[in-house]
Amino acid sequence: MQVKPISFLKANAAEVLSDLAKNREPLVITQNGEAKAVLQDVASYEATQETLALLKVLALGQQDVETGRVKPLEDVVTRLRAKQMPT
Repeated sequence: MQVKPISFLKANAAEVLSDLAKNREPLVITQNGEAKAVLQDVASYEATQETLALLKVLALGQQDVETGRVKPLEDVVTRLRAKQMPT
């Protein structure tokens, strides 16, 4: 992960954006020696968001298992097949 001061970002914004897209590595921006922001390319951001969404679904599923909000697979399959049958 790269770390650059905000002055570098101000002076080299176009280059920074190009490097982000090419290297797909986040860039930490510092101000007065402290990390203040992280920049990343759009593709990486979207992949991160998709991963977080999947992790949330898994966590919710785990909560359902822990609290007993589950149904036997056979019951679910039977119900789904019944919905697919023409009436």
